[in-house]
Amino acid sequence: MPLLELREITKVFPGVLANDRVSMRLERGEIVALLGENGAGKSTLMNVVYGLLTADGGEVLVDDAPVKIKSPRHAIDLGIGMVHQHFMLVEPLTVTENIVLGREPGRFGIIDFATARERVREISERYGLKVDPDAKIVDLSVGMQQRVEILKALYQGARVLILDEPTAVLTPQEVTELFKVVRSLVDEGLSAVFITHKLEEVVAIADRILVMRDGKVVGETTPSATDEIGLARMMVGRDVVLRIEKGASTCGDTVLAVEDVHVDDDRGLEAVKGITFSVCGGEILAIAGVDGNGQRELVESIVGLRRPKGGRIELKGKDITHANARASIEAGVSHIPEDRHRRGLVLEFDIAENIILGDHRTPPVAKNGIMHPKAITEVARKRIADYDIRTPSERVHAENLSGGNQQKVVVAREIGRNPELLVAAQPTRGLDVGAIEFVHKQIIRERDAGKAVLLVSLELEEVLSLADRILVIYEGRIVKEFAVADADAETLGYFMTGGGGSKIDKGAVPSVPETSATGGDE
Repeated sequence: MPLLELREITKVFPGVLANDRVSMRLERGEIVALLGENGAGKSTLMNVVYGLLTADGGEVLVDDAPVKIKSPRHAIDLGIGMVHQHFMLVEPLTVTENIVLGREPGRFGIIDFATARERVREISERYGLKVDPDAKIVDLSVGMQQRVEILKALYQGARVLILDEPTAVLTPQEVTELFKVVRSLVDEGLSAVFITHKLEEVVAIADRILVMRDGKVVGETTPSATDEIGLARMMVGRDVVLRIEKGASTCGDTVLAVEDVHVDDDRGLEAVKGITFSVCGGEILAIAGVDGNGQRELVESIVGLRRPKGGRIELKGKDITHANARASIEAGVSHIPEDRHRRGLVLEFDIAENIILGDHRTPPVAKNGIMHPKAITEVARKRIADYDIRTPSERVHAENLSGGNQQKVVVAREIGRNPELLVAAQPTRGLDVGAIEFVHKQIIRERDAGKAVLLVSLELEEVLSLADRILVIYEGRIVKEFAVADADAETLGYFMTGGGGSKIDKGAVPSVPETSATGGDE
């Protein structure tokens, strides 16, 4: 008897059949991987299971009994927990308050915070997911927020754990530890649905694999019966290049020069501690590091979103150290932000409006301070076609697009303005294999056109695939520089977690220990 079963689930949005009679089952002690392109219907299906959406047809069974899941609280009561790709956390509250929210220990309406903190500390230590129970969510890195989401589901007693892109912000060592945690939970009888675009992870963790395309299940297989190439072909319906081929870099003049830059975080603490580097035209320089080691503050200082407290930043010899975002764009900087919802898009705006953001004061979309709707439509339609944005119209609101198409809107806008420097922060976070292939090709095209590219990514395969040079950042400092030919994921992960200390090293790469490095807290 399956722990969870879906029968003929159908979900329709205006003009879109998101789930078309989808059936699946989840046995006790089983991990089922759910694969598919962005917009294939995976998250919609799981949102039905978690009570965030109501199906238009079909039924859900838990312990072989039909249920109508009316809300996430109802799902939790049934033992279903979900870790979302876009976090469901209350930022002003602490880690403890978020984890126990709705299930607070105490009596007579009085919350026992001491007990709550102790329970959070115990569960975080039990599962190896270290986190400060008293930290506020707003002050945490994306990686730490991911940990809180996982702990929250575990605290709520989930029997079914739905994991939506759970490794997007983890190092290889952390992914290995997470897999150990998930497998240990499954060995105890918990079941998991694992949604990811990382095909190698599916092969490593899943017992069964379901592949969705266009709202339907198009295939079921097991890791022993397939490989990454076969899974990619099943997902997309065509052959997919998993690692983009590129020619040798032809490094031209220096485009970006960062010299002894110091930047504070939102708390006033120094996050970037005297970083110096340069990027030339025709080069992709990647910065690799565990989330929360100063990458965000460094990027924001370069693109005009945060003012450095010391040092100098130049773009083609022009001082942009104290430029704001508008001046940065006008100087020739484009920015693909790490969080497309917070920084990349206005979700309530339509695609056309989002595509011309930042260019809305300049020709061809504006003249003498007046925007021209016809020109905006023409620009939007061209970029929708050029960047393969899947939409029936440029007037569809960004909030109604899949994650991959939302990211394509951002990429179309930022590359479309023909920048001197492209700063790409986590450019493929949460994207499927087809969308990743597309974004990677656009980034390499910019590099081959003589543009400078600064790539900041937690995805080590992405770093190794795209970069010409790699800098490793740890605790706000550059601790290692590699030519891409001299780097591999395990060695990068070793330095990313403090294995090499905190001083820059351009020398020989040491032997990396088999156990994960623990050279310091994040």
